Amino acid sequence: MRAYRRSAAPAVAAADSTPLVAVVGRPNVGKSTLFNRLTRSRRAIVGDEPGITRDRIYGRFDWAGREYRVVDTGGIVPGDPELIPAEIYNQAKVALAEADAIVLVVDARTELARPDYDAARLLLRSGKPLFLAVNKVEGEAMAAAAENFRRLGIRDVYPISAEHGQGIGELLDAIDAALPLTAKEKCAQDEQPELEAAEEREVSASGRATPKWPTETPPRPGLEVPRTHGAFEPREISVAIIGRPNVGKSTLLNALAGKARAIVSPVPGTTRDAIDEVVEFEGGRLRFVDTAGIRRKGKTKLMAEKMSVVMARKHLEAADVALLVIDATEGVTASDATIGGYAHESGRSVIVIVNKWDLATAGRTDGKPPADRTIYEKQLREQLKYLDYAPVIFLSALAGTGMSRVMREVKAVGKERRKRISTGQMNRFLEKIDFQRAPVPMAKRVRIFYMTQAAVAPPTFVLFTDRDVKLHFAFERFLENEIRRSFGFKGTPIWFKVKARKPGTKGLRD
Repeated sequence: MRAYRRSAAPAVAAADSTPLVAVVGRPNVGKSTLFNRLTRSRRAIVGDEPGITRDRIYGRFDWAGREYRVVDTGGIVPGDPELIPAEIYNQAKVALAEADAIVLVVDARTELARPDYDAARLLLRSGKPLFLAVNKVEGEAMAAAAENFRRLGIRDVYPISAEHGQGIGELLDAIDAALPLTAKEKCAQDEQPELEAAEEREVSASGRATPKWPTETPPRPGLEVPRTHGAFEPREISVAIIGRPNVGKSTLLNALAGKARAIVSPVPGTTRDAIDEVVEFEGGRLRFVDTAGIRRKGKTKLMAEKMSVVMARKHLEAADVALLVIDATEGVTASDATIGGYAHESGRSVIVIVNKWDLATAGRTDGKPPADRTIYEKQLREQLKYLDYAPVIFLSALAGTGMSRVMREVKAVGKERRKRISTGQMNRFLEKIDFQRAPVPMAKRVRIFYMTQAAVAPPTFVLFTDRDVKLHFAFERFLENEIRRSFGFKGTPIWFKVKARKPGTKGLRD
């Protein structure tokens, strides 16, 4: 059986011509398990609670030499009048409209129900290649029971076990046979013999062996490998939208993407899986990731809520820039300060978004005077002192105002976190600083012989000193402020490392 593997390329916007396979079905039948199996990831949260997945989640996988996109959808229950199920169904309909092939997943351990028949009728009317994956089939007895699901009227039935990877190869073979090659794939297929012949001629002429890649798939052109020891230009900037539940993170994602990408509701904790969307802006690519609302451990009850918080922290740590969203009508809370601390300590660049600003000014309904932006920002800075380097943007995500400024700031901050200062510049900078002005006790002072920037993203400086001690907080803040005054580094934390000079050696500034 051929092995499938996760593509090295990240998921991209729906405009991609790569064939898209939609995975749909009732709640708790194993759609997310199948999605994770195909993409060889843990992108989708999996658990025994029904209705964990709500938004659309995209991924990629390779099979039989072809690349596919796959979209995981929330459990669909046509006709459910409740807000969240109805929104999940709307998101699933968008995925079905985009899809080239559809996989309907059912649970072999449960009896057929009305929603299964309704979903089958709906999908059969689409006219797209449709495959029935009877999941959780382990053993011959269960495989025989899977034949009962032919009553749904779907011709192509495949018993599988998404958890154990059984039967998935046959399902993917059928999908591969049903989907014709795209124009891009045909072109690549036509060029392949010529490329192989040219390579053989080159090898024969040089007498050297054909080089082999250390992995199954060679690196794709344009996918730069991040290096922390030097500046580089990223293919795209990853931006995590973080904050408490119900502050408007999903509304902000939809406004930035220009479409209803994530479910928005007044119910706190609506978002569970991290939802990403790529936006092209001024010649660059920005990947916005909407994360679940982060709350204290004591406030999370269900397993899905606990997992969503864990995943939100992981996506934050994988991002370049964090958009810390704050509800303008509630002000900065202790939870906001804690979440901002997560971003700061992990070395992410930070932009503070004060959302719902219209409700605190012109749209205020509590009879109080409109909030003053200058006073509000001053109070915000007092409560988030450790984020004094972060720009603050006031906007209304619901009204869609301020989105261009957010994207411009993201690009600017992303560039600043990768700025590199030469050692010569740093030494000239040191000569100009009057360290006597630093508010540090004499016993805590250190002498800096020279310093160099050792890494970017975040910018990290190594100080060669006369003593191997931890820098005093006030001294570190003084040095950081002087660096920012001279070189900028807007929106990003600055890290310092101390290295004591070895005994008997002379420093550059002795």
